[in-house]
Amino acid sequence: MMTAPLSKPMYILLVDDNPNNLKVLSESIQRCGWKALMATDGESAIEQVEYTAPDLILLDIMMPGVDGFETCRRLKANPITQNIPVIFMTALADAVDKVKGLEIGAVDYITKPFQQEEVIARLNLHLKISHLTRTLEQRVEERTAELTQSLQQLQQTQMQLIQSEKMSTLGQLVAGIGHEINNPIGFISGNCSHIEEYVKDLLRLVNLQQQKQAEPDPEIEELIAEIDLEYLVEDLPKLLGSINQGIGRLKDISLSLRTFARSDISSKVEFQIYEGINSTLMLLKHRLKDQGDRPKIEVVTKYGDLPPISCYPGQLNQVFMNIIANAIDAFEDLFQNGSDQQIATACPNTITITTSVDHEQKTVTICIEDNALGMTPAVQARIFEPSFTTKPVGKGTGLGLAISYQIIVDKHDGQINCLSTLDQGTQFIITLPISCA
Repeated sequence: MMTAPLSKPMYILLVDDNPNNLKVLSESIQRCGWKALMATDGESAIEQVEYTAPDLILLDIMMPGVDGFETCRRLKANPITQNIPVIFMTALADAVDKVKGLEIGAVDYITKPFQQEEVIARLNLHLKISHLTRTLEQRVEERTAELTQSLQQLQQTQMQLIQSEKMSTLGQLVAGIGHEINNPIGFISGNCSHIEEYVKDLLRLVNLQQQKQAEPDPEIEELIAEIDLEYLVEDLPKLLGSINQGIGRLKDISLSLRTFARSDISSKVEFQIYEGINSTLMLLKHRLKDQGDRPKIEVVTKYGDLPPISCYPGQLNQVFMNIIANAIDAFEDLFQNGSDQQIATACPNTITITTSVDHEQKTVTICIEDNALGMTPAVQARIFEPSFTTKPVGKGTGLGLAISYQIIVDKHDGQINCLSTLDQGTQFIITLPISCA
């Protein structure tokens, strides 16, 4: 009894130098609803398979020229045809030949003279196996793709949660620090102006008394010498000036904190890029100074005439912080690894920040470049991967650049690229649209 064919029409290639065998097999195959392709030698079979790939090959072993064994070897050596099931037809009963055929890739043997029912049953079996194998492979690929996508979504969600938590915590911290700093700053700043006036008045009074005093008083003269009145009169205004500079510095720090951690989670706002970069540099100023074993890091800013852009300022500032802080880490690693001080003197540690605008593309570009260690191509290819880090345990999470990538690409429809040469330095290029999408 013939077995019903599979739902999809199947193509079977018959390879035999005996025309009678081809005719009988072809008629049996077609009665089962399958499509028969025919070849009378190994060479023509290989050529035919290359442009019409069958679902199964019924291959005679004993043929002139290229025999069945060699034909099978060539088919299995070709990536395009290696997965097509091959069933050998042979009059040979030697077990060695059967083992040889199976070793080179055949899935079964049919011994001549054959029974049509047996041939059809075996063909049907291996067509089903082949179909199930392809279906399973496809399902595995689909499932693997689904799992990969789910993993990526999970990683993105984790990064978003970490980012949101960090920004929320930072915002609360900055708000508290800003409030605590602003009160004493305002108090000191307000009183300083009065102190300056009082000091001026007292110095005027002392000067006037000295002018009006008829004869010098020995006790007063002794006190004047003791306190070095001349130096005091000269130095006191300088001290007041230093205090005012300190107050200005505190005001700048407070403003930088507020600018850096802008609360902009809900919607985009207009923002000047250089304000975010300057606030970040202000907060990192202590790390840029001479550290004893590492000379100071020079920061060169080349700001173009940029328009305000529509963005999430707090998030962009986080990107600037991650990249610049990484550059500082690279300089510290450079000197911890025993780099030559003379080279460092001849080529100062430098971070160069350049901004420009492309009016035609309606984008702005921020380039942050250092002349530190640089990266190998292998490291450079993975720097935006979540949890990838080259830093020692406890020093880096591997999330900084991954979050930066997400902020630039996903949140702002921009681009971030890294160019790095080992032992020469690293360059990050950020491109952002000017207007909100």
